[in-house]
Amino acid sequence: MTETWDDINEQVKADWKADTTPFERVYEIIEQTHDGQSAAEIAERALVSEPTARRHCKSLVNTGFAETEQDGQTTLYKRNSDRVLMSRIRELREEVTRSELLDSIQEMKAEIRRYEDRYDVVSPEELAQQLDADETGGWDDLTAWRTTRQNLAVAQAALAYDEASHQLAV
Repeated sequence: MTETWDDINEQVKADWKADTTPFERVYEIIEQTHDGQSAAEIAERALVSEPTARRHCKSLVNTGFAETEQDGQTTLYKRNSDRVLMSRIRELREEVTRSELLDSIQEMKAEIRRYEDRYDVVSPEELAQQLDADETGGWDDLTAWRTTRQNLAVAQAALAYDEASHQLAV
């Protein structure tokens, strides 16, 4: 069975390489990279040479899509989190009406209050300190709470962005 999976993985890689350019593959890898990775690591994942990965990573840094950090002598590349956040805010603003956004914000606030009441804590971090390792349901709730809190922050930012845009247009 392992041989079949290896064959499938190799076929997927071959198809990806045939259907995309080296730049597109490096872009996709950077887009998924939260923690910095070296050009060599990106090259391996993107199926390109290290110099090609480095060249495309530098281009992505120059456009603001990626950013760098140093780990000793090694330059690490990752997606620019501010740019990703602004893209999410703009997408939300364009895809959802103001009324839908306000309703969603109220629903997320209510969901957060339910977590606070259920666990008698004020944050997911406080809950994490109280959970035992085998409390699967609690850890699932912790993850959902964090996700809801992040989504709420993005929704509130989209609402503020929308308001600021309207004020600047006046």
